[in-house]
Amino acid sequence: MSGWRLLLTRPEEECAALAQSLAAVGIASSRLPLLAIDPLTLDQTAQARLADIGQYQAIIVVSKPAARLLLERLADEGIAAPLQGWFTVGEATARILQAADLQVTFPTAGDDSEALLGLSVLREAVAVPTARVLIVRGVGGREWLAERLGEQGASVDYLELYERRLPDYPPGSLMRRIQAERLNGLVVSSGQGFEHLLQLAGADWPRLAGLALFVPSPRVAEQARAAGAQQVVDCRGASAAALLAAVQRSAAPAS
Repeated sequence: MSGWRLLLTRPEEECAALAQSLAAVGIASSRLPLLAIDPLTLDQTAQARLADIGQYQAIIVVSKPAARLLLERLADEGIAAPLQGWFTVGEATARILQAADLQVTFPTAGDDSEALLGLSVLREAVAVPTARVLIVRGVGGREWLAERLGEQGASVDYLELYERRLPDYPPGSLMRRIQAERLNGLVVSSGQGFEHLLQLAGADWPRLAGLALFVPSPRVAEQARAAGAQQVVDCRGASAAALLAAVQRSAAPAS
């Protein structure tokens, strides 16, 4: 058995799948989702971008909720999805789109924006004159990706399909969970997930900042260190495989 006892903070469905993957290799975990997904009502601009989806040279879907909601919206509106030009940051998101018979490209070495930008297929897609890129996401996120694509000459639009909120928990819930289950590591899957961790921790954050914190990217690692986190582990990806690899190469603290 691993000495790690991790707090998982992804949305509930993803937490459950991740906990099962960790348990299979002897890693204990506890689930406290810090991201609840609320679908948005699309405004006129978003509706126009959805209707115009076939005119984009690259459609980048950044999360599993974005993929599911996009497919639902397209079906509800009777809009035919283009078969090609799809990109995702990770394999799990790609699988959702592939199940709808869409041709999806994703990086196999790393699952972050940097790895996505390294794909020659994406570079070729945005190299055409007046290239248009659609980033399908929740409210906020992936601005760095959009900036880099803009520097390559692409015109980038966002299609925001949901917002992420912190579920309602009583004050002190985070510290009580960590103490009751003797947890020794925290896992966040995004910058907003870390912001919600800080928000829920409140005045307890200085006591939690010394715990190992597993994050998905260098940018979230920098964000966490700036907030005072003392043991930040960059998993270089948000997938279960990336987390597992990072946990297995990190020594658990003594009990």
